[in-house]
Amino acid sequence: MKRVAFKMQLHQGQVEEYKRRHDEIWPELVELLKSIGIEDYSIFLDPDTFALFGILKIENPALMDELPKHPVMQKWWKYMGDIMDANPDNSPVSVPLVDVFHLP
Repeated sequence: MKRVAFKMQLHQGQVEEYKRRHDEIWPELVELLKSIGIEDYSIFLDPDTFALFGILKIENPALMDELPKHPVMQKWWKYMGDIMDANPDNSPVSVPLVDVFHLP
């Protein structure tokens, strides 16, 4: 399994809303993510900067390139776009993080 990490930016004052929306994550979105092999997916918040840090495991990270084609992913991005930095297509502004240390 490969680990993939990235950061995103939440808008100030939206922590509780972000958490609420993820507490109620759509089953069809979970199914999509699992269908491409995403496992052990977590998102962490830096409460001082509102930066979000995501990490997940996937056998073939190239499969993540298929996600933007799925209507449920597009719908989720649109749903989340009002509370975080987003691109013109509503996808979150996401910056890949470089793996510099891992203790298995």
